[in-house]
Amino acid sequence: SAVSSSPIPVSQLAPSAAARQLDELLADLGNMQSKLSGQGAGMSAELSLDNMLGSLTRDLQELGITTTPAGICAGCRKPIVGQVLTALGKTWHAEHFTCARCGQGLDKQPFFEQGGRVFCEEDYHQVFSPRCAYCAGPIREKVLTALEQTWHPEHFFCAHCGKVFGDEGFLERSGKPYCHQDFLALFAPKCQGCERPVTDNYLSALQGVWHPECFVCTECLSGFSGSSFFELEGRPYCELHFHQQQGTICQGCGRPVSGRCVTAAGRKYHPEHFICTYCLGRLQKGTFRERGDKMYCQPCHDKLFL
Repeated sequence: SAVSSSPIPVSQLAPSAAARQLDELLADLGNMQSKLSGQGAGMSAELSLDNMLGSLTRDLQELGITTTPAGICAGCRKPIVGQVLTALGKTWHAEHFTCARCGQGLDKQPFFEQGGRVFCEEDYHQVFSPRCAYCAGPIREKVLTALEQTWHPEHFFCAHCGKVFGDEGFLERSGKPYCHQDFLALFAPKCQGCERPVTDNYLSALQGVWHPECFVCTECLSGFSGSSFFELEGRPYCELHFHQQQGTICQGCGRPVSGRCVTAAGRKYHPEHFICTYCLGRLQKGTFRERGDKMYCQPCHDKLFL
């Protein structure tokens, strides 16, 4: 803070009206010098005022009256006649107590000290305050430190949805912060079954990950007994529906044909199920007749249809 005070003339004679008038004259001259300096007056005006003050001082001394300066200005190193400003343990001409960066006077506004120099509030924050990693502006009040950077609290939010983080905190990816929901949606592996993020227990199969409840037969949605399943075009199937997709279901019993088979009329059979529909005798390839999608041995076909 800055404290203003007026000089106290010290006279060898008793205080009188003349001495008071002289003190007021000196103060007025000092104020005039301040105004001229503030308006950009040249060195000649300042020197002229200094000469006037010096001449007045000599004249007073000849009359037996001496005056004591209020102090030495820390800015210009000259005696202070008139208004004096005290700050940082030093005395100043009011016009010399200025911001070290922009030069504006600080006698009537807050100021900040750094390294023995004084700054106005704006310049102090521009030069010395930490910068926000989002807006690059100076942080004047509360500062939040995260990801080895500083932020305005209101500028530290999810890089995807823009929401400020709550009690659940944040997760980081490539130097950017994300809320838990968006982090999982963007970066967690997706289940091959439901395409939702996999965050807990999972199965690894068919070059992907699955929720355990999602790893089922693509056709009937039944789980697999043990660890046995069949793959077709990147999807899991139970044995029955795998063979249905492949066209390898026995037309006799309706079960999958996984070993030796007989193919007749574009259909497949277990060898033991390739039989005459009427007499149930086993048929031999090339010795059967087809009637209404059914197979008959030659004698039964002739007996029934000829």
